[in-house]
Amino acid sequence: MLEARPYPHPRPDVQWLARRTEPALDPALPIVDAHHHLWDRTGEPYLLADFLGDVKASGHNVRASTFVQCGFAYDEDAPPPLRPVGETRRVARLAREAPACQAIIGFADLRLGDAVDEVLAAHEKAGEGRFRGVRHSAATDPAIVSTMVSGSPPPGMLADPAFRRGYAVLEKCGLCYDAWVYHPQLAELADLAQAFPGVPVAVNHVGGYVGIGPYARDPGSTFVRWREGLVQLSRCANVTMKLGGLARPVAGFNFHQAEAPLPSAEMAQAWRPYVETCIELFGAARCMFESNFPVDKGLTSYGLLWNAFKRLAAHCSADEKRALFAGTAARFYRLEGVT
Repeated sequence: MLEARPYPHPRPDVQWLARRTEPALDPALPIVDAHHHLWDRTGEPYLLADFLGDVKASGHNVRASTFVQCGFAYDEDAPPPLRPVGETRRVARLAREAPACQAIIGFADLRLGDAVDEVLAAHEKAGEGRFRGVRHSAATDPAIVSTMVSGSPPPGMLADPAFRRGYAVLEKCGLCYDAWVYHPQLAELADLAQAFPGVPVAVNHVGGYVGIGPYARDPGSTFVRWREGLVQLSRCANVTMKLGGLARPVAGFNFHQAEAPLPSAEMAQAWRPYVETCIELFGAARCMFESNFPVDKGLTSYGLLWNAFKRLAAHCSADEKRALFAGTAARFYRLEGVT
């Protein structure tokens, strides 16, 4: 029997990150960072000033961003279903005067079914016009211990009738779904997307590629299975892919073990098969780059990360670059006037 185990992610080491810097490539290119977090975890705070500091130091032209739920600033005095609304409220307040977090993806337990309507309405009010949708993680795998604040989701959750009743409310409210799954679950996600074509879906982190544990034993077969899942998912016109989240050990990359951060050219080369496969299958109009900061800050800096992305898109046309770096995210998250 396969034993599940945690795969800890390294915390950012500012001194290590400072060992390599690069000037921003194509610094005028507008960027909408499609996925990042804020949190105040003990010993590891990453608040809006930290994110804006990373953006400024990078030299890249980041004009807007999407905050994605991570269990930050829950309202512990509220009834349990409404506690995550505190996260949306806090982020909206932090971002009132900042060029960031123009879109907020919150958490709501979709297994509440029709009753999730009340939670979504509370998020809408708390978001001050920034709330765009929900991420209720379905990421579970017998080889991995979940690190999600909301706990490990049960296998098969995306097919649960109660979950689907709650999911249907997203369409009624004009909201999107941010999907966090591992790549063996892509067929389950495709089934959900096909069943609800009116709900826009943003797939996190190139479809949750897992490159550790049993998946590292035969990387070729793992890659083939991942690609097969993406092929099925790409047939759903309501699905968009986020390009990023690869600077993580669970994806099979251990850049943090080097003496200094890897140059952006080396990261781009390592990630090329994954990013190019996504663009091939979904097209630039349905792909958007994401930083996944501060999670990915454990393996690289903000500046190096976006340089790697720009190297990966070097062969794309000007229109494709505009879509990949800003246009797709701005359209998906309904951001006006940022590009």
